[in-house]
Amino acid sequence: MDLTGALWRKSTRSGTSGGNCVEVADNLPGVVAVRDSKDPTGPALTFAPTAWRAFLAPTARRA
Repeated sequence: MDLTGALWRKSTRSGTSGGNCVEVADNLPGVVAVRDSKDPTGPALTFAPTAWRAFLAPTARRA
């Protein structure tokens, strides 16, 4: 998948120490991409927007 036009942004849940940082690009049609900010030329995971929204949705607490 060509992610050349991806506009990456650091996740608000990433740490501030520069270690565990995730970047997300959600500006491409039909795909949301996720990568490790320490390896910007490395692999990226891609998701359908509906799958990404389901991943981010809060879940009900289970007893």
